[in-house]
Amino acid sequence: MSNFVVRRLLSVIPIAFIVLITVFLLLHIGPGDPAALIAGENATRDQIEAIRERLFLDRPLLEQLYLYLSNVVRFDLGQSAYSGFPVVQLILQRVEPTAVLALSTLTLSVLIAVPMGVWGAWRAGSAIDTFLIVASVVGFSVPVFVIGYVLVDLFALRAGWLPVQGYKPLSSGLWNCLRSITLPSITLAFLFSALVARITRATMLEVLAEDYIRTARAKGAKNPRILIVHALKNIGVPVVTVVGTSFAALLGGVVITESVFNIPGMGRLTVDAILTRDYPVVQGVLIVFSFVLIVVNLLVDLSYALFDPRVRQ
Repeated sequence: MSNFVVRRLLSVIPIAFIVLITVFLLLHIGPGDPAALIAGENATRDQIEAIRERLFLDRPLLEQLYLYLSNVVRFDLGQSAYSGFPVVQLILQRVEPTAVLALSTLTLSVLIAVPMGVWGAWRAGSAIDTFLIVASVVGFSVPVFVIGYVLVDLFALRAGWLPVQGYKPLSSGLWNCLRSITLPSITLAFLFSALVARITRATMLEVLAEDYIRTARAKGAKNPRILIVHALKNIGVPVVTVVGTSFAALLGGVVITESVFNIPGMGRLTVDAILTRDYPVVQGVLIVFSFVLIVVNLLVDLSYALFDPRVRQ
């Protein structure tokens, strides 16, 4: 087990290096001069040159890469070309809304999807199973922004139960924060829970067809014991894997959902930076999102040591 953990931890180093190189090259392989795009159409040559100097674009490419990597190691992602504030400061100001939205969506999705998938597999072919399949297909197919606008119309505009948009920080009280994040969380949970429920159902069907399940039934084990003791613990690896790997889709949905609900999080920061051509901020957000995915995938790999007995040997 220790060798497995060490290998997974060491594998993060080359992956992180490749991610940093890729994000760096995105600024240089695009069409046009980044400094001219940031400065705008009416900028003078002196203004463009000042931006090039501030972003080190006037240096040789290898020197730019060295400065870029050394700054990232020191947690220095540069300054915003639009506001002049440090990129790290702008990101830290937007972390809380995105983190609360992602965690609430993840919790809501798992609490809904795993029981639905298990129950659908246990009652395979029944009306409940059919409903689960249809709901999963619909939830996975409908665009996130469509679900968001429908929920706003039903529960905010017509019923008036929840706010239309905006975010209340945790400092304003847990209830106010959860109330402001409910509609965005449900919106993202439609997509996320649909995928988790389908994988849970498919995995549970395979587990229920195993010989040890038939043996447990032959010994007179009750249905709840078969599900909880024998079957449920053996679907841990696939479910944890799909939850972790689907986190990328969750982050992508955050970008759209935060724009729909006007939440001042990382997604909204990304959209604003793209619209204002603030390349340092876009670059910084890409780095943060990429490293979050690396950490999530690492945690998924390490979780195998808990669910897979072969890894513990």
